[in-house]
Amino acid sequence: MPDIQASRSPRLRGLRAGALVLAVTALAFALAPHLYGNLSLLFTMMTFMALAQGLNLLYGFTGYLPFGYVGFFGSGAYATSLLVLHTHLPVLGCVAGGTLVAVLLGLVLGPLLRLSGAYFSIANLAASQILYFVVSNPNLSDITGGPYGLKIEQVYDPSLSYLVMLGVLLLSCALAAYFRASRFGMSLRAIKQDPLSAAMAGIHVVRARLIVWLVSAGVAGLAGGVYAWNLSVFYPDAVFTLQLSVFAIVFALFGGVGTVIGPMIGAALLYALYSAIGISTPQYFQLIYGGLIALLVLFLPGGVLSLFQRRGIDVF
Repeated sequence: MPDIQASRSPRLRGLRAGALVLAVTALAFALAPHLYGNLSLLFTMMTFMALAQGLNLLYGFTGYLPFGYVGFFGSGAYATSLLVLHTHLPVLGCVAGGTLVAVLLGLVLGPLLRLSGAYFSIANLAASQILYFVVSNPNLSDITGGPYGLKIEQVYDPSLSYLVMLGVLLLSCALAAYFRASRFGMSLRAIKQDPLSAAMAGIHVVRARLIVWLVSAGVAGLAGGVYAWNLSVFYPDAVFTLQLSVFAIVFALFGGVGTVIGPMIGAALLYALYSAIGISTPQYFQLIYGGLIALLVLFLPGGVLSLFQRRGIDVF
């Protein structure tokens, strides 16, 4: 009996910590529009937080680094917009449809998980670029809008889309908290450390990786759909730019992958820095950004949260 209670106590602590993170996040972004008037900036920050958290689900718990993660984001945005234009579904139904398309795309690209390391990252990057060239093809303008993009201004609603993006962020955080506290998450960490030993211990390695891959794709597709809804007018470069993947990767790594609050802290700090100097003086931002990445790689490979972990503080 004591052993059972001892095994449950870390999970209970993890669930409590996860609930606290969700409550603080929800309260902060619910109150933020009343304290800071730039709703667009807050919305974009939440988008990057959700993307960094979705990428964290895959890289932080399986070790697969998707350079082409933006492909799921862009496919969710385009699928949502096309459903708005060509169906009579409510906008939330279109967003759900865009998410489903991103998950199906992840299923199609599932064989990429047979690759590892740089081979997986490069193949994933190539897949996202193929998607970009398809949707931006002028010959497909009647279907995808081609290089001229899409307009869905009939459903434009910045306030409601803001609240829905907050829900996407909370969902991604809840999934990360589940991965941290559940047996499934423990099996993922075992697979990340030694797939062969994990398989010998009875863990279905291929199925576990595929589940996380699809969940991560779904988070990106959901965020992309809500992002397209909020913009209402966008071009292929806006939702398929590799900068989105780079930002998501750097934000997650800066905060600390394999945690719940790490990607959120990284996205909040670095996007705030980008908003402060990156738009007006991009040359200085690139210099500071590059310096931060170099310092991170050299001194904090585990992210800023590793500073607390070195002092024996348990970081969730």
